[in-house]
Amino acid sequence: MQLNKYSKRVTQDETQPAAQAMLYGVGLTDEDMKKPQVGIASTGFDGNPCNMHLNNLAYKIKEEVNKKNQVGLVFNTIGVSDGISMGTSGMNYSLPSRDIIADSIEVVMNAQSYDALVTVVGCDKNMPGAIMAMLRLNRPSLMVYGGTIASGRYKGKKLNIVSAFEALGQKIAGVISEEEFREIIKNAIPGAGACGGMYTANTMSSSIEALGFALPYNSSIPAVNEEKESETERIAAAIKNLLELDLKPLDIITKKSLENAVALVNALGGSTNAVLHYLAIAHAADIDFTLEDFQRVSDRTPVIADLKPSGEYLMEDVHGVGGTPAVMKYLLEKGLLHGDCMTITGKTIAENLANVKALSFENDQHVIHPTEKALKSSGNIQILYGNLATEGSVAKISGNEGDLFEGKAVVFDGEQNANDGIGAGKVSKGDVVVIRYVGPRGGPGMPEMLKPTSMIMGAGLGKSVALVTDGRFSGGTHGFVVGHITPEAQSGGTIALVKDGDIIVIDAKNKTINVKLSQEELAMRKAAWKAPEPKHKKGILYKYAKIVSTASEGCVTDKF
Repeated sequence: MQLNKYSKRVTQDETQPAAQAMLYGVGLTDEDMKKPQVGIASTGFDGNPCNMHLNNLAYKIKEEVNKKNQVGLVFNTIGVSDGISMGTSGMNYSLPSRDIIADSIEVVMNAQSYDALVTVVGCDKNMPGAIMAMLRLNRPSLMVYGGTIASGRYKGKKLNIVSAFEALGQKIAGVISEEEFREIIKNAIPGAGACGGMYTANTMSSSIEALGFALPYNSSIPAVNEEKESETERIAAAIKNLLELDLKPLDIITKKSLENAVALVNALGGSTNAVLHYLAIAHAADIDFTLEDFQRVSDRTPVIADLKPSGEYLMEDVHGVGGTPAVMKYLLEKGLLHGDCMTITGKTIAENLANVKALSFENDQHVIHPTEKALKSSGNIQILYGNLATEGSVAKISGNEGDLFEGKAVVFDGEQNANDGIGAGKVSKGDVVVIRYVGPRGGPGMPEMLKPTSMIMGAGLGKSVALVTDGRFSGGTHGFVVGHITPEAQSGGTIALVKDGDIIVIDAKNKTINVKLSQEELAMRKAAWKAPEPKHKKGILYKYAKIVSTASEGCVTDKF
């Protein structure tokens, strides 16, 4: 088996002397020129706890790769800190970064003729961007997650990033003092690692392990755990094995493996962002996977993990009870995973899990529940349709909110207006907050609405107010929330026509979302509606708004 099938076109071709001179210039030897080249793509950068340790991890992986008769070559791509950009105009760049990550990895791998790919990723959009690139390239590849953060502490209580967001609402409501507010902020993030709950980073890392693209335990080993560094030897051996087997991403991903990923998302009570990302991943693989597939898998998958944001525990606690493989083994035993799906180990899911220690439900272990005592009998990801979302929307229903919400609309054009309105007391019990013109085109970039939902929670309105938006939600969001409203307001969807005082009905049981307006009234309002001017006239957000598909299609940028 020729392992250097791509790199040989620059290392072995006599008509490529300049390319070879460049490679000698970076330190390769005559012997190295015959070896397969492994691109190691790091999303590391100093300004984000999720990513601050990734460059060091990438270089440790390079050392181990080089020991296995391969040439590891580290390169970097971008990242956006959702926690830092949240609530600012910077958040508009978060979702577009996913496609920029995919594009940039594709560019470097193809331009440099690397034979295999290892991606070292941390924050939310890093992971789907990396998988999308792998599928486009279809060369031996695997993903390495940098790991979850340790919990912060204040006054004996565990803290995480959402604690900081919700503290603002608590301060405004007078629940905590200015001093307590500052101390929560200072203690919420103790160091390296991605946000600790079952937010988008841990949702995507664990489900990508179930998809088959990460090594067993990779998603649940915390960032500061010594096992994370020792994992690098396994990674180097795995990428060499993939090269020798010529096992490629399109040999691994199938509709059944996508179902495995979505099943784990629901079992763990994961983020609604997974819907956008798996639609995009399926698109990259040319697999027909739609909103209906999400609902079908959700209907049969109970929520068994008591994890934040709706529950009590963090990803570090999942690691403590056996990690992602223990959860997957339990789901497999219950018939909720397809065990015959191939993975990057060269073995099937069932083979990978055969010797994994089974979950114990004794000794006061309350992190993962048995299915007979599930927190919810079906998944938390629910797809809703109706006159407010004729092409679909995504709700996150943990079971704590109830199944039905009916209330008067309080409408805000844009997130900042919503934040100002909530802070000024314009939202009352029983209201449905509507935040619009924040979709993929209208935002542009479909920013997350964690700040307004956290303010609602912090103000003590979480169980008495619903929120709907054509934007999206952080994995840290909880409460009665519906996002990804499609068509979005910028495209003239019904959400653009809603007025203050209109009655909105969200029925999670029947999977509907409607505004109580007649077709005639909606038609009159639509005739009078005019699309706002685009917010950007040049640059990446201008381009993104021009080419991005709808949320119900995964917000991909190569579907014309």
